[in-house]
Amino acid sequence: MAPTATAPANPIPTPKVVTRAEWKADESIVTDPPTYGTTVKAFFVHHTAGTNDYSCADSAALVRGIEIYHVKSNGWNDIGYNFLVDKCGVVFEGRKGGIDKPVTGAHTYGFNTDNAAIAVLGTYISAGIPTGVQDAVAHVAAYKLGAYGNDPFGKVTLTSGVEGKYHLGEQVVFNRISGHRDAVATECPGDALYAQLATIRAKAATTANLRLTGLTGTLSGTTYYTRSTFTASWTTITPSNLISRFDVVVDGTVVATAAGTARSASVTVPAGTHTVVVRAAHKIGRVNATAAQAFVVDTAAPTFPQGPTLALRAGQVSGTVVPVTVNWRAADNTGVGSVQLTAPISRTFAASGSYGTTTKPSVATAWSMRAQDWAGNTATTSASWIPIFLPETKATRTGTWSTSTGSSYLGGSALTSTAAKSSLTWTVTARSVAFLATRTSTSGQAEIWVDGVKQTTVDLRNSTTDYRRVMWTKSWSSSARHTVKIVVVGTSGRPRVITDGLVYIG
Repeated sequence: MAPTATAPANPIPTPKVVTRAEWKADESIVTDPPTYGTTVKAFFVHHTAGTNDYSCADSAALVRGIEIYHVKSNGWNDIGYNFLVDKCGVVFEGRKGGIDKPVTGAHTYGFNTDNAAIAVLGTYISAGIPTGVQDAVAHVAAYKLGAYGNDPFGKVTLTSGVEGKYHLGEQVVFNRISGHRDAVATECPGDALYAQLATIRAKAATTANLRLTGLTGTLSGTTYYTRSTFTASWTTITPSNLISRFDVVVDGTVVATAAGTARSASVTVPAGTHTVVVRAAHKIGRVNATAAQAFVVDTAAPTFPQGPTLALRAGQVSGTVVPVTVNWRAADNTGVGSVQLTAPISRTFAASGSYGTTTKPSVATAWSMRAQDWAGNTATTSASWIPIFLPETKATRTGTWSTSTGSSYLGGSALTSTAAKSSLTWTVTARSVAFLATRTSTSGQAEIWVDGVKQTTVDLRNSTTDYRRVMWTKSWSSSARHTVKIVVVGTSGRPRVITDGLVYIG
């Protein structure tokens, strides 16, 4: 007989189902009309215990075979299950009478009335069902239970209608979504599928495993740093068609609402320290929320207390190459995420530091940098520097010096002295300066003086001849006028000093 009461409005959307007409049910063998209960209290999950090695294109034929088996071999009026689903997640209408009605099936002995069931085509003892099939089972279960206000995550007490696993008339507590084995002495729905029922219940009634996966910006420790407008992203294993909406809640106030299909939302929040939670409303009515996430909205751009500055460094000089070190320091009220050197080459660095590289002499080269803070705010800076050669011929000489020529020297010549106390003095306006010399196996030592103060003594001896070598450098925080003096020590047995001048950066 037809159900006597109309089910209340169902909060769960009707699942997509292959109808009996579409899978070509043999209605000629179904001789009696369907019977109905008054509600759906529990939903039982089965497997058909057949092969898993089938093509989903053949699923309708498998369902027809089950119908014929249930009617002709079992002697039932129709296929026993209310629904079936294949390994591709395609749901099929089972016993006739209307998928939205409390049709009484023949699926769970002693518990058929006022309950419904679905069977997964295949055997799931050692391997479980794919995610898409879990989603389909969860949807159908929520649809059938939700129509009568029953929570798929809850429990229900049912009375056994036969003498079987439970005594006739015995009251038994079941999960609203249970396995066939919970009611009948059977292995169905298989160990692996049975172990997945907890996940299916969670999907059918909750926004399961809801997790905030990130905010645009940077996570430092346990806190995100973002700009005023950012994107919050989240995940859940519950299928979207069972979720009503997501709310992004900042400091207890909903600041954005997204559809159940969304997994992110754009949010605008004023500067300061905040907490964010993503809240989800399942169509069954339950609300879940992520753990609270601390974040800081930073609207201030970073600064460069020290932009890119160049200093000379050790190495070999040529007419086209000068070894230099780039120095910088960026700062921010929350934290600098990175500093990029964007010209003349591309590199990424920390907030402050130095980087050894080379540059061209006698040419102004722009050194450009871009700092980005943890929130994504940026600042840029640029400075141009020119390394300049100051040849030995521009120095004021004392003592005895001679000229050496050769293509290995800068400009084709160098000054040589073996006389102790002989000196060369240059006056430069510079922020960095370097002394260039040729090293040989018979070279000696030279003193270096700056502004009348001795800085060091350098030894120019080397096992092989080494031209245009930076033997000493000095840098200052700003450019100023300085005198640099080189004095020949007259080292015993190897007094020679060969100088190739200075290089400086103004």
